[in-house]
Amino acid sequence: MELVGQSPLFLAATRSLVRMARFDVPVLIEGETGTGKELAARVVHYQGANANRPFIPVNCGALPETLVENELFGHERGAYTDARESRPGMVALAEGGTLFLDEIDALSAKAQVAMLRFLQDQRYRPLGAAADRRANVRVIAATNRDLEHLVDRGEFRSDLFFRIKILFVNLPPLRARAGDATLLAEHFLNECARRFHQPRKRLGTQTQLWLESYHWPGNVRELENLIVRECLMTDSRELACVSHSLPTLARPITSYAAAKAAAVADFERRFLRELLTRASGNVTRAAAEAGKDRRALGRLVKKHGLRSNDFRL
Repeated sequence: MELVGQSPLFLAATRSLVRMARFDVPVLIEGETGTGKELAARVVHYQGANANRPFIPVNCGALPETLVENELFGHERGAYTDARESRPGMVALAEGGTLFLDEIDALSAKAQVAMLRFLQDQRYRPLGAAADRRANVRVIAATNRDLEHLVDRGEFRSDLFFRIKILFVNLPPLRARAGDATLLAEHFLNECARRFHQPRKRLGTQTQLWLESYHWPGNVRELENLIVRECLMTDSRELACVSHSLPTLARPITSYAAAKAAAVADFERRFLRELLTRASGNVTRAAAEAGKDRRALGRLVKKHGLRSNDFRL
């Protein structure tokens, strides 16, 4: 388990996770797909006092509505026709440790009620049981959607929202983590060499430039998949051109004008990322610091596919 990165936004999120680990209260981890929410949840668990206890991940999106309570709370023998023996649920398996509810926004209305009741007093009743049981379980939830917006639309219970969002952190997308794409790529190259017993491959100069300029809609997961694929499918010791996966990666520069345009674009992206990081995503403040018109800076931010919200600490 390893969180890799050195950008200010990433380090701020990491510090928050480590601090949250000290306190036995629910945690909500928000972030786009592929930003490492389960890894972040594991950091909270394994940095905490109950690190030697179970960490049980649950994909809420995979829980059928009719089986939610059975999956979470288990059942007693004879609770229903096919219940030939008692079976513990996820809550019982996580006893003394952490229950990680991934994609909590996918819980049905019925499942939200069941989870709310559990969070209120840490009591639950397996199907067919005669009495409630008490649990000692920390709940960490994760979502890639705006839960507050879902509450406003009536798609997520406000009382459950406030129960799980006591401590919370928003993981920054990879495009907002200046320098981390290259650092992560180097990390995945090391992992590939170790895992597949191959000589370690290197990143070409143009590839490094591309890594820092690409938008990464799939975030760290997309980067990892790309590096693993190219490590396995490329004979060269240097990943200089990834022709099969992303045709735009490390495309050779064949003229002075193209080289200049690429260098300017790379400078602009790096400058904007650093500027917006220092200004915590405030475009007005960033424009003032750079001595540039706010509208002009806003157009430049939009041109490079950056979002000011991604830089808010």
